[in-house]
Amino acid sequence: MWMKIRLYLKEMDWLLLAAVVLLASFGLMEIYSVALGQGSLNLLNFYKQLIFVAIGLVLLFFFAFVDYRFLKSLRRYLYFFGVTVLVAVLIFGSSIRGTRGWFDVAGFGIQPVEIIKIILLIFLAGYFADLATKVKTWRHLVVSGVAAAFLMFLVLMQPDFGSALMLGAIWLIMVILAGFPKKYLVAIFVSSLLIFILAWSFFFKDYQRQRLLTFLNPGNNSLVEGYNISQAIIAVGSGSWHGKGMGLGSQSQLKFLPEAQNDFIFSVIAEEFGFLGVMVVLLLFSLFFSRCLAAVKRLPNDFSIYFVLGAAGLIFIQMFINIGMNIGIMPVVGLSLPFISYGGSSIFSLFILTGIIENIIIKSKINY
Repeated sequence: MWMKIRLYLKEMDWLLLAAVVLLASFGLMEIYSVALGQGSLNLLNFYKQLIFVAIGLVLLFFFAFVDYRFLKSLRRYLYFFGVTVLVAVLIFGSSIRGTRGWFDVAGFGIQPVEIIKIILLIFLAGYFADLATKVKTWRHLVVSGVAAAFLMFLVLMQPDFGSALMLGAIWLIMVILAGFPKKYLVAIFVSSLLIFILAWSFFFKDYQRQRLLTFLNPGNNSLVEGYNISQAIIAVGSGSWHGKGMGLGSQSQLKFLPEAQNDFIFSVIAEEFGFLGVMVVLLLFSLFFSRCLAAVKRLPNDFSIYFVLGAAGLIFIQMFINIGMNIGIMPVVGLSLPFISYGGSSIFSLFILTGIIENIIIKSKINY
């Protein structure tokens, strides 16, 4: 037993782990900084995030020691579990900021959609891995698409447009990795455009339409609908090269910047640490992605390749959208900055995801 633990620890990708830990540490530092501007110093969220990160590290090492092939064998059961949880949260969940997507457990909010992202990754990686040596047909595209769309539908019922978008992104990443013909990708694009037009006309609520219109013209109604984006852009621009210093950002400390520890924490980093601080964060993300890509070269099977690339793609897209929200090139869709933003559910799911990647890497290095 101890020999196995020592072997696993030896073969872990410690650079990948270091990138994750440093990103989480950056988040802790900024959450502490945001607390400095709350009048009387209230470090409750900082202490909660510290606990989340500590639990996340335990989960990371636990899943690093769980054979990923076991998770693959459970993919159908995990999918049905995910459906059950999403239905349950619609019935029994708590509503926060108009979204019924949380379970209230002992005063802590648990957002199950974060785990659903991992479940969909496992399910689709297993499904497409089984098709690796077969010709991909319309049936395979439809089956996988329906599986993803059903989860997306349940998430949209909350409603949580940002998370539903990420579930759709996971499916699209997997379809691309599986090597479907280009005509299928064109069909997906056309279908998505038609669905968006229908959703805009019949499904989107007024505030969702307004967010997209504000994205196209953030200067319009900068004190109302465009307030968030305008304040975020001001914060990013005011940081200059070196930033104003930790706890000295005017936009975050004077509470002009909304959701400073969640959706717009990137703006806090840019304001307080400037361009150099932003570059450190981007370099840490680059280190994470480069280690994932380096690992793919020696992975022994299609499932592990699909999962690692799918996980890296998921984190990259969420990172890109969040940073884009902060600098005005993407609409505000309520997505957090991976590993950095405040939130237990997000931290737990990301650390679990990293743990599974670590197990895949470890298994690729040892005989099993």
